Amino acid sequence: MRTLKRATQGTTGRILELLREGPRTVDELARALDLTRTAVRAQLASLLRDDLVEQRESRRGTSKPSHVYGVTARAELLFSQAYVPMLTQLLHALARRMPPAEFDSIMHEVGRGVLQGRALPRGPLADRVAGASALLNELGGLTTVTRENGGYLIRSHGCPLAAATIDHPEVCNALVSLLSEYVGATVTKCCEQYKRERCCFEITDAAGQDGRLLH
Repeated sequence: MRTLKRATQGTTGRILELLREGPRTVDELARALDLTRTAVRAQLASLLRDDLVEQRESRRGTSKPSHVYGVTARAELLFSQAYVPMLTQLLHALARRMPPAEFDSIMHEVGRGVLQGRALPRGPLADRVAGASALLNELGGLTTVTRENGGYLIRSHGCPLAAATIDHPEVCNALVSLLSEYVGATVTKCCEQYKRERCCFEITDAAGQDGRLLH
């Protein structure tokens, strides 16, 4: 996600801003940005690869049709500042209306749901833990992995869900379930909540014959 955020800066950021105003062709972008068509195409190729821009209908030109480009929903997500406050308020409302056990259960379900459509890693536990660390980084963490007490510790220098966990520590259970499902091993949280939130997850091997946790 941090890599994608960079796309909102510099020339790619200016292209995204123009395409948010409305779909445009390469020629229209080049004129608006005072760039060559080749330079614009190079930037668009990067944005297409990251699924931030999509090719839409063709528009009739003077000699041949020109492709029209627009932003994707993923690009809009990068610019939005509404998700965190809106979802945080949703959590407040759910917590007020639900018994604690039910709220906690929903958080576990949410964590497992995040993995929908994502391939789970195979191989040794060490490789799966490394993959889990990378996954947390994608979600906004800054993690390191250490080998301790026959298992592994994933520590983050912050918390991707800090805006929610500061008032609802149960939200962290979403990450517990996500990681447990992802690595196929028992995961327990050991998060720090002194001064500021820092994620910490302990992973112990409880694998079945196929190398994944048996449920």
